[in-house]
Amino acid sequence: MALYSAETSLDCHRVRFVLAEKGINVDIVNVSKNESAAADLAELNPYNKAPTLVDRDLVLYDAGVINDYLDERYPHPPLMPVDPVSRAKLRLVHYRVQRDWYSLAMEIEASTGTAAEQAARQLKESIIAANELFKMAEYVLSDELSLVDCSLGPLLWRLSSYGVKLGKPGASVEAYAHRIFSKASFKSSLTQAERDLVLGIS
Repeated sequence: MALYSAETSLDCHRVRFVLAEKGINVDIVNVSKNESAAADLAELNPYNKAPTLVDRDLVLYDAGVINDYLDERYPHPPLMPVDPVSRAKLRLVHYRVQRDWYSLAMEIEASTGTAAEQAARQLKESIIAANELFKMAEYVLSDELSLVDCSLGPLLWRLSSYGVKLGKPGASVEAYAHRIFSKASFKSSLTQAERDLVLGIS
């Protein structure tokens, strides 16, 4: 199995986190510095974008599709609950994280000046508004790590590099973030370039 991954990509990071949490043996192919790998990626993925997963004859792209596949293909430890109601609730939270927070993160990364500052401000306000959610359990809506947490960890790791500091109003989010950051699987999912970012939430 091989994962075509970019060094600082948010979507690639959440796939690497899932791979690490499940202890899956995978060859991480860095397309950021490898021209040959980048050329291979262009042939494998019609969108020419990482992450792209190759598992024998199967080629998958889109971080959400990849992570769903990994969770089903390698069921231990499970990263989604068996109960359909709990799964639906988590999927809804995951949808909102992608739509509301990831979209702003991508805007911050793609913009400069006032546009980036405005997106960072919106991201901060939106995360703080969800502070109560992070008081309810060890992880999001659960005492067990889920695919939602595997998406949130990489995002929260980047907050300070986005110029976002939550402060006291986001205290529960910060506590949650540090629980994620302390996991061995999260630490091993980081590339050196991600380690070199301003380290998570100060």
